[in-house]
Amino acid sequence: MTEAAVADRESAEREALGRAMRRRFGANARIENLDVPTLGGVNRTLIFDLVEGGARRRLVSRQVTLVEGHSPFIAATDQFKTMQVAFRHGLPVPEPLLEYEPEDGLGIGYLNAFVAGETMPNRILKGKEHAGIRPGLSAQLGTIFAQLHAIDPAEAPFLEKYPESRDVIQAWTDTFDAYAEAHPVIEVGLRWLERNRPDPRPRRILHSDLRTGNFMVGPEGINAVLDWECAHIGNALEDIAYPCVRSWRFNQYHLPVGGFGERAPLYQAYEAAGGEKIDPDEVRYWEILGLVRWAIYNVMQGYSQTFTARRGLIYAAMGRNTSLVEYELLMFLLGRYS
Repeated sequence: MTEAAVADRESAEREALGRAMRRRFGANARIENLDVPTLGGVNRTLIFDLVEGGARRRLVSRQVTLVEGHSPFIAATDQFKTMQVAFRHGLPVPEPLLEYEPEDGLGIGYLNAFVAGETMPNRILKGKEHAGIRPGLSAQLGTIFAQLHAIDPAEAPFLEKYPESRDVIQAWTDTFDAYAEAHPVIEVGLRWLERNRPDPRPRRILHSDLRTGNFMVGPEGINAVLDWECAHIGNALEDIAYPCVRSWRFNQYHLPVGGFGERAPLYQAYEAAGGEKIDPDEVRYWEILGLVRWAIYNVMQGYSQTFTARRGLIYAAMGRNTSLVEYELLMFLLGRYS
């Protein structure tokens, strides 16, 4: 996309957003300080100030960009409702404010409150300003997971309809097959997962994508859990394993939890806060699923770049990244990575 095209798009977004805010908050409402974050490959995110008279609020708009029939992500309305459930139970979630309606002219999406902090992995993992909080992040994650998994899945019945809630391995097999691409390593991973299924555990509400880059940190540590588009019902250890996946260590491979911590504080804090007993061997199973999932996500984004109108540098880069994730998956299956 050329610079002129980007400018035109952002101008059109600003006008549409302004109209929608006036519709929702009154004729005198206006937007200022519009910002478009550079990261994020699934939803279009706009951050802006909503000004109403003398009042000013920083808000975040999330709009769906992936609408293919085989999208692995839950509907925006269900992302919004899952955030409402989590927020109601006191989890660190940006306050969900409203869902968009057709009359808003913003497509499918929702609006939530802005939370100040840092999400960029390299800054969290290496920045001097975050050195004091890094040692505590593993335990904070464990506590957050325990809080989430303590919520009765009956409060989120809308998640039951998703394939991952019924059979997570079959769901990812079907998603992968929908792209009709030959990736033998992914097929090996899926076959291994099918043949080594762990015993069932109680079904929990899962975030399923809570890892470095999808939470925000402030002076006291994690202050917001973001990106709920993968939520479903399933095995609690699937959640516990995902931040440990090698891809989310950002070259800090000696620190298996997100590139910032060790496993023991994560596991201990989870159990201390009421979570289930953790079996490290079973966590390894779910880490392998995490690598398979991430490889398929990269296939998906490359497919969008090549075959659809949903194009951009990030989609092309992720498609190219597939082979790296496949290599890590093979090494993990062989026991050479941990």
